Amino acid sequence: MVELEWIDKLRAVFESFGFASIETRSVEPVEVLLKQGDTDKEIYSIGRLLADPDDKAEPTYALHYDMTVPMARYVAANMNDLTFPFKRYQIQKAWRGERPQEGRFREFLQCDVDVVDTREIPLHFDAEIPVIMHEAVNAIGAGPLVTKINNRKVLEGYYAGLGITDTANAIRIIDKLDKIGAKGVGTMLGDELGLDGDAIAKVLGLAEIRGNDASVVQRVKALGVKSDLLDQGLDELHFVMRELERYPEGTFVADLSIARGLAYYTGTVYEAKFADFPDFPTVCGGGRYDNLVGDLINKRLPGIGISIGLTRIFAKLMREGRIQAGRKAPTDILVVHTQGAPYSVIRETAGALRARGLKVEQYHEDRKLKAQLKYAADKGIPWIWFPPAEAGGEHQVKNSATRDQTPADPATWLPE
Repeated sequence: MVELEWIDKLRAVFESFGFASIETRSVEPVEVLLKQGDTDKEIYSIGRLLADPDDKAEPTYALHYDMTVPMARYVAANMNDLTFPFKRYQIQKAWRGERPQEGRFREFLQCDVDVVDTREIPLHFDAEIPVIMHEAVNAIGAGPLVTKINNRKVLEGYYAGLGITDTANAIRIIDKLDKIGAKGVGTMLGDELGLDGDAIAKVLGLAEIRGNDASVVQRVKALGVKSDLLDQGLDELHFVMRELERYPEGTFVADLSIARGLAYYTGTVYEAKFADFPDFPTVCGGGRYDNLVGDLINKRLPGIGISIGLTRIFAKLMREGRIQAGRKAPTDILVVHTQGAPYSVIRETAGALRARGLKVEQYHEDRKLKAQLKYAADKGIPWIWFPPAEAGGEHQVKNSATRDQTPADPATWLPE
């Protein structure tokens, strides 16, 4: 019930910014899913249980790993029916071949918001997307979060300025900084990319820069590395951070170590973590991608979006005691089966209350009142309704908490 309430609140926030809901299929072609990058080991393939055991062909279909690539396929398939910029949100299950542990699940609920356009997407969306995420998380009472922001152009331009040609692998390695630390990353940069000590120090020097405002741009420039792509990325990062300066310090932080390992990101990237549990994995992440949708239809369709890991957030807050299980049912009122009353009276009473927008259960057996009241207590139903034993008699309603019982009319009564 709490999760459903969360989903309603998330939907309300997304729709308040003009995003529309879509639902894509759960099964996608493997070749489409593999466009996400180094994810093949975590994708669940699909096959028929009674398939020919001698058929050794590679699987062609799999469960979707996240919502971004399926959304791209959806846009490509419905290009002529969509209004651009296309703004969608999606709340669906996804599946990954993870080893289950805290914060990691094989099946989980994910919430995405994305904007896709046929033209260049204004940078204002780069600043709006994390705000939507921030408001959504606050709406469900799951904050505070710290959202770290970077730009892939800064990383690629900086590494190119250092003479690194394999910038994609450099980004993949730097994305492991949280997991293996600076020493581990430095070793990988040397072993896999052949960087010398000076280049490794400069790569790690960039990753150490972070700040709450646009001043981080000057700190990057002070490192003395130059390239046109770096300048472009710094300009974009400066714009986004300036737009977010109105929020409390620490809400949005420029962090030059953030890389987002998936290959399709091309500009602004985001990662959000619990402020109170900084060692817990990322709970929201996303960024800008210029070619993901276009790769499917040979046309450039840039996009930007962010994902909220609803199951990861929910499970952590449950573990920390911040989500308390409440009532076991949504029922407002139980209409008891008054002893000897015609069933039509119970049914019509429940129908009259239900027609007025109340959530009503009717007890379907003529059992002892004690058993019916125990049922209501076990489910935490706040009101008990006693219809008359015959048509035209007096109705009464009882408050389960106060035990007050008063006459009532099903045509006019409302809970206090």
